[in-house]
Amino acid sequence: MAESVAEMMADLEPEDFHLLSGVEQGMRFSKWVNRGKLPTFSGLTPEEVTYRLDRMLDRELVERKTIQYEGIRLTFGGYDALALHTLAERDTIEGFGAPLGVGKESDVYEVKSYKPLALKFHREGYTNFREVHRGRDYTADREHVSWQYTARKAAEREFQALEGLYPAVEVPRPIDHNRHAIVMEKIPGVELAKAKLEDSQATGVLDLVLRELAAAYENGYVHADVSEYNVFVAESGITLFDWPQSVPTDHENAAELLERDIENIVGYFRRKYPGSIEAFDARSMAETVRAGEFSSIETTK
Repeated sequence: MAESVAEMMADLEPEDFHLLSGVEQGMRFSKWVNRGKLPTFSGLTPEEVTYRLDRMLDRELVERKTIQYEGIRLTFGGYDALALHTLAERDTIEGFGAPLGVGKESDVYEVKSYKPLALKFHREGYTNFREVHRGRDYTADREHVSWQYTARKAAEREFQALEGLYPAVEVPRPIDHNRHAIVMEKIPGVELAKAKLEDSQATGVLDLVLRELAAAYENGYVHADVSEYNVFVAESGITLFDWPQSVPTDHENAAELLERDIENIVGYFRRKYPGSIEAFDARSMAETVRAGEFSSIETTK
């Protein structure tokens, strides 16, 4: 999706972005924007709206639906285009590269800048909005929210966490963000789920992960979604990524979420490296972390 949008960016004109921005503004008030209101939202004449709307429909940056009126809304491609346009205007990114990872809730690509960086597009809520809406506390205070709002809030939450944690915790260095997109340092290494470790190495890697969870707690955050899929392993150490569900340590469920994070990651090591991990009390470890007393843990038999 994002690759095709990046390829068409050079062909888009300022008025195209006025139209896309107008649709974005209208979506703050309704899921589908009444086409008749687009001149007001975009600042374009009705004739220009017709021309630009046809261009955006052809490029699948917006979509149309006839309800009680002719409704228009952004696709994720249109939202990608707006974010890319802003990041390029800020000189944050200079070019678009290969995909680094594509999942249900985010797509990550390499981008060109002063050095290769990673660009993450949040996709929360676009295909399964109701489930994501129920599971995210950053949408809990609104009865009616869109995938656009959900993805933007996820990006804001993650960028805020990265700014609060870096460099005290091994997380990607945050560079910039706009709408549902975050630009960050490219992470070295491989996903823990794909790493092949000896039992002796597994013990050391688990210890590093627990150290970073403790450091994050000391700096005011609980990850709240730790698994083998958001830990990167490299010769230089480990990196914890994917922080949109993080909560501050004064959150009412922080203790429970910290315990769950520890149980999840230890459970993974138990399953994959059973020869290296002994009996482990996640609740006791979480209490040690919360007390600021964690230094290391003996996990070998």
